[in-house]
Amino acid sequence: MRLKVCGMTRLDQIMQLDEWGVQFAGLIFFPKSPRYIKKFHLSAIDLKREKMNINRVGVFVNESLDEILRTVDSWRLHMVQLHGDETPKFCEQVSNHVTTIKAFRVGEGDNVEWKIYPYHEFTDMYMFDNGWVGNASQDKAAVYGGSGIHFNWSLIDKVNVNKPYFLSGGINPSDATRLKEFAAAHKDMFAADINSKFEVAPGVKDMDKVKIFLDELNS
Repeated sequence: MRLKVCGMTRLDQIMQLDEWGVQFAGLIFFPKSPRYIKKFHLSAIDLKREKMNINRVGVFVNESLDEILRTVDSWRLHMVQLHGDETPKFCEQVSNHVTTIKAFRVGEGDNVEWKIYPYHEFTDMYMFDNGWVGNASQDKAAVYGGSGIHFNWSLIDKVNVNKPYFLSGGINPSDATRLKEFAAAHKDMFAADINSKFEVAPGVKDMDKVKIFLDELNS
């Protein structure tokens, strides 16, 4: 199974993912994120100096087209993940330059097929994430960039996605078997996306946990 490890901030850890054959490393360019790449010591120059096969995915939230394209160029990003309120037209403008993933926050009662339909011609891939916090007695607030909480995967069971997608949202080290079963039943699932449940601190991964999880996915 393909794997994306998001919120990467350390060159040594990205290089280790590359050695293990992980396909995607997510770099977050959202200033309000605790994993905002520019808060850390990793630089575009350091990253570009190393020859790696891993795909660099830049995560953006409601950023301008000019800034996204400048960042794609300066960091040599292979893909862009749009995790805000970007319109289909905006996604099209980005995807004219770089492979584009549009993320959708999925919650109970959502008509997922209706949410994704306007974007189908204008983006390359989707991501399904749980972007909500709170409970039934509270107002729910969108969490840009993901909540670190599972959503009900069955909400996309009967959706005609018809496009490769990443499954995200609080995936943890005990989810490997469930993920493999889900992928076997959903032909459009392209990759799993992990982040906060594999950290010792924001932006610093517990690489032992990542490796065990990776081995279980591939077993």
